[in-house]
Amino acid sequence: MRWGRAAAAPPDPGSPALLHFWPGRGTRGQSGGPPPATRATRKRDEDTGPDVGEGTDDWVQAKTLIKPPDQLELTEAELKEEFTRILRANNPHAPQNIVRFNFKEGTYKPISFVDQLAVHFSLIGNMIPKDSDEGRRQNYRTELTTSSQEVLAPQPSEEEQGGDEGEEGGEGGEGESKEAGSQGEAAEEVAEVEVEEIITPKKPKERKLTNKFNYSERASQTFNNPLRDRDCQMEPPPRTTYSATANQWEIYDAYMEELERLKKTKGMEKAKGPVSKKVSKMRMTKKASLESQSDDITKVAQAAKIVERMVNQNTYDDIAQDFKYYEDAADEYRDQEGTLLPLWKFQYDKAKHLAVTALCWNPKYKDLFAVGHGSYDFMKQNRGMLLLYTLKNPSFPEYIFSSECGIMCLDMHVEHPYLVAVGYYDGNVAIYNLKKPQTQPSYKSSAKLGKHSEPVWQVRWQKDDMDNNLNFFSVSSDGRIVSWTLVKNELMHTDIIKLNVEGSTTHGPEEMNVFTIGCGTAFDFHKHIDYLFLVGTEEGKIYKCSKTYSSQFLDTFEAHNMAVDAVTWNPYHSKVFMSCSSDWTVKIWDHTIKKPMFIYDLNSAVGDVAWAPYSSTVFAAVTTDGKAHVFDLVINKYEAICNQPVVAKKKNKITHVQFNAIYPIIIVGDDRGQITCLKLSPNLRKMPKEKKGQEVKKGPEVEIAKLDKLLNLVREVKQEI
Repeated sequence: MRWGRAAAAPPDPGSPALLHFWPGRGTRGQSGGPPPATRATRKRDEDTGPDVGEGTDDWVQAKTLIKPPDQLELTEAELKEEFTRILRANNPHAPQNIVRFNFKEGTYKPISFVDQLAVHFSLIGNMIPKDSDEGRRQNYRTELTTSSQEVLAPQPSEEEQGGDEGEEGGEGGEGESKEAGSQGEAAEEVAEVEVEEIITPKKPKERKLTNKFNYSERASQTFNNPLRDRDCQMEPPPRTTYSATANQWEIYDAYMEELERLKKTKGMEKAKGPVSKKVSKMRMTKKASLESQSDDITKVAQAAKIVERMVNQNTYDDIAQDFKYYEDAADEYRDQEGTLLPLWKFQYDKAKHLAVTALCWNPKYKDLFAVGHGSYDFMKQNRGMLLLYTLKNPSFPEYIFSSECGIMCLDMHVEHPYLVAVGYYDGNVAIYNLKKPQTQPSYKSSAKLGKHSEPVWQVRWQKDDMDNNLNFFSVSSDGRIVSWTLVKNELMHTDIIKLNVEGSTTHGPEEMNVFTIGCGTAFDFHKHIDYLFLVGTEEGKIYKCSKTYSSQFLDTFEAHNMAVDAVTWNPYHSKVFMSCSSDWTVKIWDHTIKKPMFIYDLNSAVGDVAWAPYSSTVFAAVTTDGKAHVFDLVINKYEAICNQPVVAKKKNKITHVQFNAIYPIIIVGDDRGQITCLKLSPNLRKMPKEKKGQEVKKGPEVEIAKLDKLLNLVREVKQEI
């Protein structure tokens, strides 16, 4: 844009006011203004008077303003009034609530991100940097044109230069002029050839720089360090010389021994239980084909597992050091708050799209835990998996079991830690035996054996019955709480109680009463009283039940407004239990009082809660917004001492949490199949400090007294109310 000075003549009265543009100063008002250089002359003209330099400052005079016909008549107060407007980054003309069709899910979905960019001014410039390719081309063209003009410029002829000589020469001069004419034509031809060569320059060939001494390329001159021998000294392996000759009889004897061994294995399998002949034949043929291969693999399996763990220990050495020794030093400066340190992340490729539906630590091997995979979306039920991970190998599961239906819950036996009871989405229950190298469960229910008609939400192992048979309990949405007993390699079922919603009977035809069935979602057995257990339902109620009474409940708690997601007894105090629900609340109860002792609102649906094994007042809860909350009632009775997001993505939801019995860690599972291990900072596991000359009392009595002290304060308030 070129800047110019306005005309010096005064404007017409009917013409609009002129705008003056000065280089580097922008626009000025309608009255105009001189540049900085003319201010001094203007002041000098005003001092001397109008006679000096008449007509020089005519263009500086004030311009007459013309009032538009539609201008408002405003008072002085209205003119001075200010109107403020806030400029925001959002575009007011941008549409909102745009909905587009999602071909993947087959539905219309709203678009969350709207383009807020509004272009107010855009200008396409014509300036080209000198260093760019286009700038170099223009410089090259200008040089060509100047050089060609110099070559083609008319030069003075020899006649003009030596006119006097030509006059003196006479006839001889005429001959010389002809020769000059022929030379001029030749010079023009040479100039044309030179111009063509200048217009079409030849690109020089690029060649690599060579060494001056031996003419080898510089790129190949790299100094190679001499190889050094690395030796490892060790004890020589034991060696023995062996020689033998094999004949046909020895080969025949070896085959006969193999056949006898196969017959023995067949007889053992028949003695184990009634199995169909076809299945046994198929298994035996598979075993016979795989035994030759597995003989060599089994010899190396143990060594390969040890090597794999050693490699992973080196890979995750920094995490292992944090797990063992790191303590957050910033806890000393925090006001009774703590943090969670992320350690390992466990994930299996085939379980990426399956949610974590259950977590359980092994009661014997404290570094081993089981994970159940399924789906909480009843429209997307496909398959399930049972995986067992160890902290010694975070890269791959120790045991892998696949199932055709999603696994919704699991529990590991205390006395037999190799037995895992699971509940499926289709209502079946099963028992996996980790000692047996089988991909299918050892025992499984069926429609004939009294399976549930709805998903099984929780299973719990119990003590052996009077005949020393293994048994466990299950709860389902069909309202049945069933006891499963392993008798003679079969699962026998017994209905303990049927959940009926109280006060919801309807009169059917022929004066028959129809009871509304309650949907069980969670239950937990008392730690000291064998017959007592709690059941949570989808209606938000918690029932206190007994194994001996199958017709009625011992007590009913109006606990939550939505489904109860988890119920758990305190590991120390025999009267206290805790519940969580999708109504965003966590409640702590005394089972002798119908009102909750403590209520915590976590601003999101609570997926799971768990008591800490080292303290009676510490518990953890996880919410669907991806956060983990840790509470310590002794430190703070009103809010959590740690609120930390565990999952990065907002769409990812945390489903379950579990404390380790020995190590100060928790494991958290989400709905994308990932399990995160987190270490508790010192403030989250404070123990009583030792004083000089006094021994600190430890044990369950101290934990019970600590929680009783808190509950007594609340009980007094409840009784007053």
